[in-house]
Order: sequence, then C-alpha cells, then structure tokens
Amino acid sequence: MSIRHTLLALLSEGPKYGLQLRQEFEARTGEVWPLNVGQVYTTLQRLERDGLVESDDSGDGKPQNAFTITPAGTDELRTWLLTPPDVVPPPRDELVMKVLVAMRVPGVDMPQLLQAHRRHLVQAMQEYTRLKADLTDSEVELSLVADSELFRIEAIVRWLDIADARLARLPATTTADRPAATARPGRRIAGIRR
Repeated sequence: MSIRHTLLALLSEGPKYGLQLRQEFEARTGEVWPLNVGQVYTTLQRLERDGLVESDDSGDGKPQNAFTITPAGTDELRTWLLTPPDVVPPPRDELVMKVLVAMRVPGVDMPQLLQAHRRHLVQAMQEYTRLKADLTDSEVELSLVADSELFRIEAIVRWLDIADARLARLPATTTADRPAATARPGRRIAGIRR
C-alpha cells in the first residue's frame, strides 16, 4: 500500500493536519491498516520536499501545520490512481515457499500440511463473513476490505486444493526421494518468460 499516495488522496479534499490525516487514513482503509503518526509526518516531509504538498508553516509557533496538495501532487495522485499495480513478478508468498520447500523435507506429510493451512484459511474466511454480516450499509470501506480479503483467501484455498491434487498424482515415492528440480534457462515465472 502506498501511504504517500493515500495521503495525497486525503489532501485532495482540502488542507489537513498530520494527526487528522492519520485518523482519516485509518477510517478510509477500513481501520485494517494502522498507521503510526511518525510515518505520517515523515511521509509529509518527503512529499513537501518533492513539491507535492505545501505546509502553512509560518513560523508563528503553532503546534500543527496544515498541509495542502500542490498541482504537482494532484498530477502524481492521478497518475498513481490510473496506473495498474504490478503483478509481475509474483510476490514472494510465504505459503507457496513453505509448500515448495516442504516437498523435499523428509517425513513431511504434504496432505496434512496442506489441510492445516486450508483449515486456518477457512476459519479466516468465516471471520470475515461474520464481520460482513455485522456491517451497516454505510460502512462501505470496511465492506470492500472484507470482500477483498474473502476473495484473496478463497484464491489461496483454491491454490491449496490444486496443489493437493497435483501432489496426489505424483508417484508413490516420497517427495524427498525425487530428484531435485533444476532451473532451466528461459523458463522463469518471475518475468513470465518461457
């Protein structure tokens, strides 16, 4: 998540103080991404240095400065909003790494490992579903976060199901006995090059 761009989005509504930005950041992101007030001020200093925001620091000893987005900040915000997030290379996913590594660890019961993670994820889906049931129509931000998490977790559960099916089709030898995979030049997923 880009704190920098989220702060610019909040400032696009009008001048705000640092503490106010932190409170609105948490409210707008469904209160699932807590933000340290120090992060807010550090980010605001960088934004000001880069000419994307201005402060009303008049040196009159006021305890807080109000920050305002500049035209360059507005352009930066629009560019960020319209730029799709990078999905290549795939993120380093701990669960994927765990499964890939566990395949070669002697004595690991892969179906049991996959089932343990599946159970945990299904419980998380149930918690998000309960959370959604308690939300009002006006809690749109939190509803969208819950929907996003439900879809993300559902995709992971589906991946576990596919991994389980692929591993079940392997010959009866233990996974640790299989020859180690070797990297083949030109066949990487990181750049989706084949």
